[in-house]
Amino acid sequence: MQTELSTQLGVEHAVFGFTPFPAVAAAISRAGGFGVLGAVRYTAPDDLRRDLDWIEAHVDGKPYGLDVVMPAKKVEGVNEADVEAMIPEGHRAFVRDTLAKYGVPGLAEGEAAGWRITGWMEQVARGQLDVAFDYPIRLLANALGSPPADVVARAHDRDVLVAALAGSARHARKHKDAGIDVVVAQGYEAGGHTGEIASMVLTPEVVEAVDPLPVLAAGGIGSGRQAAAALALGAQGVWLGSVWLTTSEADLHSPALTRKLLAAGSGDTVRSRALTGKPARQLRTEWTDAWDDPHGPGALPMPLQGLLVAEAVSRIQKHEIDPLLGTPVGQIVGRMNDVRSVRAVFDDLTRGFEEAVDRVNRIAGRSGQ
Repeated sequence: MQTELSTQLGVEHAVFGFTPFPAVAAAISRAGGFGVLGAVRYTAPDDLRRDLDWIEAHVDGKPYGLDVVMPAKKVEGVNEADVEAMIPEGHRAFVRDTLAKYGVPGLAEGEAAGWRITGWMEQVARGQLDVAFDYPIRLLANALGSPPADVVARAHDRDVLVAALAGSARHARKHKDAGIDVVVAQGYEAGGHTGEIASMVLTPEVVEAVDPLPVLAAGGIGSGRQAAAALALGAQGVWLGSVWLTTSEADLHSPALTRKLLAAGSGDTVRSRALTGKPARQLRTEWTDAWDDPHGPGALPMPLQGLLVAEAVSRIQKHEIDPLLGTPVGQIVGRMNDVRSVRAVFDDLTRGFEEAVDRVNRIAGRSGQ
């Protein structure tokens, strides 16, 4: 499953795997793909450095990359405390009442609230880059549009390719104008922040819009047949995220959440603003229903919503409150029915890809050529 882009990066298969788990990222690269570690949760530079050290020690010299969430436009003089002060008391009360309704225990005295979504902030993202550029990363991806021009230049000075996600051809053209090297066309089916155009329509539109830049197809891809379809649409590889959540190397810290993912069908997700304030595909739960209820207060804009619900989400996950327990995941969750190793996922992808290509060749009368 090789393309010009995979050859350029020195990987065997044009499969790019986004994951928040270092063990998964390393396993993806060892299996012949390209592991991309999500950095948004690393608010402390030393934590990111620790996990990049671990990847370096376990990637067997294979290439890997980093994904950040960085706004293209810098906002001066804004810190987390300033943003916290913008959250209305009515929304705080809604969170308290919802948690009380389901009997969610509070935090123990002195216990940290868990991961807070602050990786979007300019100073946090730049701190992540200061660490990352000390390592031989080959790709820097940004999930929030094109990164600032100085970041693109800094990456290029280190021979690091820059990728950016796009949900429309219009967004993709902006990335090309900003000097981005790789565009990830992320369709409606994808987990996390995603737009409203499905992958079958979006991928060829983006390929045409940014030609000759390489495009990776994302959203709803979890099999070799789907990877073959993406390449047939003009992509130079696939970008997969959700499918790694139920691998044995993933560290969800929640058996209940793993069970929910394995049991979910492709219709059990929803694009909701409940988690971050921007539409993000995730498991549909009574938590997302509460925030999407027109009789409720409605989600706040990003980043207020993420800061508002951070402690609540940590409590729900820690105590595994089943009706409220969810995670960002794409519609491909309907195929995620077993816990498998990353290597087993790759074996399935490559075998399915070969079978799909052989089938098309037979249809075209090219069998054996």
